[in-house]
Amino acid sequence: MKYMLMMNTPGGGPYRVAQWAREDLARHIEFMKGFAMKLGKAGELVGAEGLAGPDQAKLVRAGADGLPITDGVFPEAKEFLAGYWIVDVESAERAYQIAAEASLAPGPGSKPLYLSIEVRQVMSAPPSTDLP
Repeated sequence: MKYMLMMNTPGGGPYRVAQWAREDLARHIEFMKGFAMKLGKAGELVGAEGLAGPDQAKLVRAGADGLPITDGVFPEAKEFLAGYWIVDVESAERAYQIAAEASLAPGPGSKPLYLSIEVRQVMSAPPSTDLP
């Protein structure tokens, strides 16, 4: 089963990691690289990416003429999606274990950040094949 693990981080402007000491940021990046490598070696990683901050985000919808209408940026978001992993694992419990490990990414002073990781199963088909 595939699951998407979405890493949320506190909002309040651009990424706070930009304000961290260089050594703290280096440890954080090394953790993330090692974490992805570990999942890859286990055959569980489908994909993973970090995302630009909300100060670069736009909300897009189509106007009546079908052309895009944008809104944003949203630098004062309460929290925002910082990145994600898609994993292919045997059970939801394994996805939760992986999310808990990601939550421990180090922050300033090498202390765990205890990040919020939202876990959702990736649907392979609509919930029902009985279409109206």
